[in-house]
Amino acid sequence: MQINREILNQFLAWKNAEHRKPLLLKGARQIGKSWAMEEFGKRHFLHYAVFNFDRQPELASAFQDSKSPDRILKELALYTNVPLIAGKTLLIFDEIQECESALNALKYFYEDAPEWHIIAAGSLLGVAVKQRKMTVPVGKVQIMRMYPLSFREFLYAADNATYQYIEDVNEIKHLPTIILNKLRLEYQRYLVCGGMPEVVNALLEGKGMQTVEQALQDILDLYELDFAKYAQARDIPRIRAVWHSLPSQLSKENRKFVYKLLKKGARSKDYEDALLWLEDAGIVYRVNNCTRPDMPLSAYEDLGAFKLYACDTGLLRRLAKLPVDAILGEVSGYKEFKGAMAENAVLQSLVSMSADLFPYYWTSENQAEVEYIIQWGTEIIPIEVKAENNISGRSLSVYTEKYHPKYRMRFSMLNLQFNDGLLSCPAALVSWFPKWLNLSQQVL
Repeated sequence: MQINREILNQFLAWKNAEHRKPLLLKGARQIGKSWAMEEFGKRHFLHYAVFNFDRQPELASAFQDSKSPDRILKELALYTNVPLIAGKTLLIFDEIQECESALNALKYFYEDAPEWHIIAAGSLLGVAVKQRKMTVPVGKVQIMRMYPLSFREFLYAADNATYQYIEDVNEIKHLPTIILNKLRLEYQRYLVCGGMPEVVNALLEGKGMQTVEQALQDILDLYELDFAKYAQARDIPRIRAVWHSLPSQLSKENRKFVYKLLKKGARSKDYEDALLWLEDAGIVYRVNNCTRPDMPLSAYEDLGAFKLYACDTGLLRRLAKLPVDAILGEVSGYKEFKGAMAENAVLQSLVSMSADLFPYYWTSENQAEVEYIIQWGTEIIPIEVKAENNISGRSLSVYTEKYHPKYRMRFSMLNLQFNDGLLSCPAALVSWFPKWLNLSQQVL
């Protein structure tokens, strides 16, 4: 099954930009970067040529011997049967972290041959650049980030009729029960498989849960191999310790990352490099505490207090060894971690929409906690996340009484509605976040 990825629209905007730079695509392993680049080449160019620096290490010589784009292109033409025509051929530099000269050459293409369309990507690019102290041509490339499938992309493939219904909603009101039920079912399936393309395909093509579980485990095993291959020897056990602690970190009531869960007497300075490695790899997201919800939020973040989430809910579920039945049915004992899964899924959706939506969390003297707060233009918006229909709890009320926000949001399994500044939204619809806020503005 072919899944439509929204990043292809971003690629098209880049292609049509007047002052275009070579594109550098970043993102975690196994999210479909290579597929997206090639699919874009098929759809929007007469030709596309893939140069993979891992499979063809001999390609490096074309970049080491010259900085001239003309000379480089003449040599690259020897390695492909695809015609290389400016404006007609998309050049794809895959696994570019294996050739620093090729990475640096993007600068010369921007300065001397801007008529060429180039997209470059690499596995663990952020990690490789930092570890090998590689030079990235800052200001000469456009960096674009790619993520696992959002629920929006998942729904488009799984139930297109429901997707189109949500796309056509133009006011905030209760959704029909049949639509709400369909959303709930597909959202549960999304929590089971997550957004890794191979896993999503296995689920949607009906290959069975054993295949889905194996695909998730294969990705987790690949990540483990990456730890050993790309990390410094002294950091490998620490990276593994942080990664495998995610389920226990998130099973706590407040989710705050606690170093003593890694090792008795563990200190932050001993594990900071491991945390940064996982962040650079795109495998985890660190959400910092914000002491005061004023603009800009970054000015009030507490770097010493944070929560750590996985880049993908499917991988988190598999890492935690959480059975599929726990997601699809009512299982006693699955309560606290259900909340963690809900928070992770909401974060995953927010992050994939825009870097500007990367949230913080807020606490008040251990008496109240709001899962996320974001800056939306000139507004600071608190976001409460509930796993089911139970919306009890005073945290959002405490925040409201103290700061009087214009908008508040709650993601749960309840229906869509807007009342007195509180936008209540089904968790499945986080991917349409800007739409609901814009419609809310029309109500006020």
